[in-house]
Amino acid sequence: MSDSSKSVQDAVEGAASMASKSTQQAAAAAMDKAQELASTASRKIDEATTHLGDKVKSMAGSIRERAPQEGMMGNASGMVADSLDNAGRYLQEEGLVGMAEDVTELIRRNPIPSLFVGIGIGFLLAKVFRR
Repeated sequence: MSDSSKSVQDAVEGAASMASKSTQQAAAAAMDKAQELASTASRKIDEATTHLGDKVKSMAGSIRERAPQEGMMGNASGMVADSLDNAGRYLQEEGLVGMAEDVTELIRRNPIPSLFVGIGIGFLLAKVFRR
């Protein structure tokens, strides 16, 4: 092999090596940016879920203050307020990830009823969007 072909081969190999390194650096930078965006989105979703939990608990407090305290209406409003309070606490403590895990576990334990619920929801959505 002549010196000129050797130097051309070395130049091509050097260029290929540089291109490979720059591609790897670009891929690493893109992965870092994607992880950063996913982390930011996750944090914002958790904050929104916690805020929603606060609002639901606040609504429970409002019902307790304004609703009748005695009789059948008092019992019903107390039960609704307790349910809202529990739901708000659940949203604050579990967040979106915890809710997704709970739904996944519920579907695993009850696959056939979950299938029927999914079919029912799909049917209702089809009726709503057909109009």
